[in-house]
Amino acid sequence: MDENFGEYTRDRVSNIPFDINDPVFNEYKEKVHQFTGQAVYIYSFEKNRMLYANGWEKLLGFKDSEITLLKLINATSKRHFNFSNELNDKSLQFLKNIKTDLDKYSFTIEVEKIHENGEVIPLFSRVGIYKSYEGNVLEVIGISEKIHSRKLGDIMQYAAYGPETSKFEESLNEQLFNELGISRKEKEALELAAKGYAFKEIAEVLNVSHSAIEKRIFPLYKRFNVKSLPHLISFSYKNHIL
Repeated sequence: MDENFGEYTRDRVSNIPFDINDPVFNEYKEKVHQFTGQAVYIYSFEKNRMLYANGWEKLLGFKDSEITLLKLINATSKRHFNFSNELNDKSLQFLKNIKTDLDKYSFTIEVEKIHENGEVIPLFSRVGIYKSYEGNVLEVIGISEKIHSRKLGDIMQYAAYGPETSKFEESLNEQLFNELGISRKEKEALELAAKGYAFKEIAEVLNVSHSAIEKRIFPLYKRFNVKSLPHLISFSYKNHIL
């Protein structure tokens, strides 16, 4: 296992594909719906292997029967590899402390994957809890589709969702502070700033306090090594954040 994997993830990721003879595979084949252009997987932490995979040959060139969680992680481009692993790791660490409504939690990430033919494929991926028991995550589901509308830069974009969305995203922001990423809430405030809104106006639009907007934007100066708001906005356009 790659040393760049977070410790929590490293102990839970395998290179084992689904078993077509497993009754669960056929159950999910009938149960799991997906749209055209999407690829999906369901991974079991309990069995430490894939339970189901579909759509990956069209998306990344790998046969569904070959798809493992390790293969999907290792298919991440070099510039997105560390952040992607950290996001997965910190998300799972946060969720291990959640004991109710686990199946309502998920996170999204825009990430580059490498097709089997070597082509870089920008993906929008969502990972959520598919099955839990007594506060323990048993299975996760991942759904990915190609981003057609724009390029991805060095700065990765992510978001967290769930009954405690704010705590979830704040936890990721704190733990990923030194990584080149931007959360949904940070980008939301930055987009308004780029349109010329003052911090007070942004706070009114988003229905939060003035200090909450400062906490979303000011940390980006240090994270992206910029000196001012105009510099931050210019940097964001250059790196395909805006």
